[in-house]
Amino acid sequence: MVNKIHRDTLLTIIAEWLEETELPSLVLRDQPAPDIESLTRILAIVGPRRAGKTYYMYQLIQSLLQSRNYTKEDILFIDFEDYRLREFSGDSIDEFFAAFHQIAGRYPRFLFFDEVQHLPDWQRIVRTLHNRRRFTIIISGSNSKLLGAEIATELRGRYHDVIMLPFSFSEFLGYREISFSAASLRTAARGTVMGAFDDYIRHGGFPEVIMARSETERRKLLQSYFKTIFYRDILERYNIKARYVLDALMNDVLETYSGIFSISGFEKQLRTNGIPGSKRTISNYLQYLEEAFFIIVNEKFSYSPRRRIMNPKKVYLSDSGFAALGRPFAENRGRILENVVATELFRRYTELFYFKGKNECDFVIKQGLHPIQAIQVCWELNARNEKRELDGLSEACRALDLKAGLLLTYAQEEQRTVNGLAISVEPVWKWLLGAET
Repeated sequence: MVNKIHRDTLLTIIAEWLEETELPSLVLRDQPAPDIESLTRILAIVGPRRAGKTYYMYQLIQSLLQSRNYTKEDILFIDFEDYRLREFSGDSIDEFFAAFHQIAGRYPRFLFFDEVQHLPDWQRIVRTLHNRRRFTIIISGSNSKLLGAEIATELRGRYHDVIMLPFSFSEFLGYREISFSAASLRTAARGTVMGAFDDYIRHGGFPEVIMARSETERRKLLQSYFKTIFYRDILERYNIKARYVLDALMNDVLETYSGIFSISGFEKQLRTNGIPGSKRTISNYLQYLEEAFFIIVNEKFSYSPRRRIMNPKKVYLSDSGFAALGRPFAENRGRILENVVATELFRRYTELFYFKGKNECDFVIKQGLHPIQAIQVCWELNARNEKRELDGLSEACRALDLKAGLLLTYAQEEQRTVNGLAISVEPVWKWLLGAET
């Protein structure tokens, strides 16, 4: 049972939600909104911090209120990152409902639990609430474990998930109020879209960063996200002891993203700098960074799961904006472009790998049991890199029995045939928008 001070805190939080919290003006996301009124399973909205999960919840709440079938008194919204709830026990969840009833005069119909991973034993609590068949439940979280098979097992098929990443390029254009069509991209409007793409690959898609008015403000926001992931999502959550290893790893990722990461190589690098860190520790911390949506990790393609696990990984930043915390854009523009493609493929729920034989290909997309596409990315196809890029793509296609390949660049567009393979060269921005040539 919660004490009186705690009960007063719950009453205050609920009163603030019902009486004071105004829904902000929203930038609608491309993610289709489910029909909340007929939702029978738990909806999990999962993605990195500051990507827009809370605002997507507000979007769903707004749709309920606009239907005129419900009022705020039917909706309980709880932000479990609220500092006043740091000591809140999941076993006391019914106290929230009692406090809600005391103020609203009835129990809620819809439950919105924001950053639910901060609620102790949240899986059991959510499952129990769902079993009561009284609530429609929407949860959000900044940890990829909410996407994992173990959660699906614990909730016994009672939930489905939505991944919420920072703005896609299409959403970025929507925020900028830049419209386009396949026809308009053949006119001067193409220059406007490409100008917006330049901003997008430099600054990334975090909504607050996009809305910032200066480079200094953008950098401060990205640094604050970086520190929050470091301290709250990893250091505190996993009770990290070797803080210096985590610090070195996160900063290394800022310098080596879009590249192959070797745990053995990083261990040697630490040792050279007098920093102790075992391979197991490095492997665990890399997993924590992935769970916190700081990085996207791709394995080397193999039909053998054991070989995939044993080989080095290819690591990307979850948003290209983080690259601004490392080296200047001009030094890394090719790697940033590849990172943008990796993020979009992750957004599309593709099963993603890289290919490494005699040559390397950046992405292999697998569907079911078989690869369906190979993609190579470079800033510009020119005399210096043409052989390397085309050899990597064509080797992957031949090895995986694919008849065609895709090569994405900043601006080039053409069709080629290489050793009997059809190679489409296409601008990344056009591929992101799915625009027809």
